[in-house]
Amino acid sequence: MRKLLVTLLVAAPTFLLAQPPAGYYDSAQGLSGNSLRVALHDIIDNHTVLNYGVLWNYFAQTDKRTGTTNQVWDMYSDDPSGTPPYIYTFGSDQCGEYNSEGDCFNREHSFPKSWFGDLAPMNSDLHHMYPTDGYVNNRRDNLPLGEVGSADWTSQNGSKTGMNVTQGYNGTVFELRDEFKGDFARTYFYMLTRYWGQTGSWSSPMLVGGDFSQWAEAMLLEWNANDPVSIKETDRNNAVYTFQDNRNPYIDNPQWASAIWGPVATITEEQLDQARVWLNNEILYVDLNSEAAQGTVDILDATGRTIATQRLNGARTTLELKANSGLYFAVIRIGDEKTVKRFVF
Repeated sequence: MRKLLVTLLVAAPTFLLAQPPAGYYDSAQGLSGNSLRVALHDIIDNHTVLNYGVLWNYFAQTDKRTGTTNQVWDMYSDDPSGTPPYIYTFGSDQCGEYNSEGDCFNREHSFPKSWFGDLAPMNSDLHHMYPTDGYVNNRRDNLPLGEVGSADWTSQNGSKTGMNVTQGYNGTVFELRDEFKGDFARTYFYMLTRYWGQTGSWSSPMLVGGDFSQWAEAMLLEWNANDPVSIKETDRNNAVYTFQDNRNPYIDNPQWASAIWGPVATITEEQLDQARVWLNNEILYVDLNSEAAQGTVDILDATGRTIATQRLNGARTTLELKANSGLYFAVIRIGDEKTVKRFVF
C-alpha cells in the first residue's frame, strides 16, 4: 500500500537518489521558476576549479565501469542492453592520435566549449566533462543534441548524426542512445544553472538569450522524464562532489527541471478555504468543507499535461490515479474560486 502525504513545496526532494549533505538544498525549498534556479545557482556556485590537464586522473574515479577496477564508462560506445563494441582501460587507452572508432578515449565537453568561448571555469567543470571515444567525439564536434530522422553517420553503439526532426530546429544534430539522453539533459540543466548570469554571450542553436531555445527546452525536459536518474549518475554526482565541492541538483532531484523550465513552473499555490488533497493506495481524495460543493478537479503532471479530470461530488471526491512516480498538481475549481495543490505520487 502506498501512503504519501501531500506536499505544498514545489521542489521538496521527496526522493533523493544521490546523497547531498544535510541542509545542502535548504535555501531552495518552496521555490519554483527562476527563483528556484537562482537559489540553486547560489548553492552550487564558486566550486573548486580543477586543472583541465589532469582531468584524466579524476575520470578514473568518476567514470569507472561498475564492477571493474580500471575500465572506462564511455557513453558514446556503451551498449547497456548488450555487449559494448569496445571497452577502454584507464592509463593505456588515453588519446593521443586516432584514425577510427575504437582507437582511444579523450575528454569530451558534452556542452561544447565553443558555445561558451572555451573559458574557465566551464572548460574543466567535471559535471559536463566525460571520457568518450576520440573519433565519435570528433564526429559530434560542436553539434547540438537532437533527434535524428535519417542518419548520415552512426557509431557502433547507435549514436548518430543527421537532420533534426524535433519541431523547431531542422539543422544537423547529434543523437545519443536513449539510455543516456537523461544524463545529458540533466548535464545541460546544470550548466544553465551553475553559470546563470554568465550565459548571455553563449552561442548555440540550443540557446537563445542565455537560456534554452524553446525546441531544446521541450526536448530536454522530455529526455529528463523518459530516462530516469541511474545509479551510474548517482555515483558520478557523489564522486564529482568530492573533487569540486558542488553537485548537480538535477540528479539529486530531477523534478526541479520541470519546476524551473516546465509549463507548470509558474503555478503558484492559491488557497481555497478548507480544501484538502491527499493520497492513499493510488486513490486521490479531494476533501472540501461543503456538501454542496460543485466544480471540477484537474490533475496535471510536471509537463503541464492534464492526465485526469473529475467533477467534484460534495464534501469528498475520489479519483483513482494510474501514473508514474513524480510531481503532480490538483487544480480545483469551484465557481470563480480556484486552488492548486501540489502532491507527489
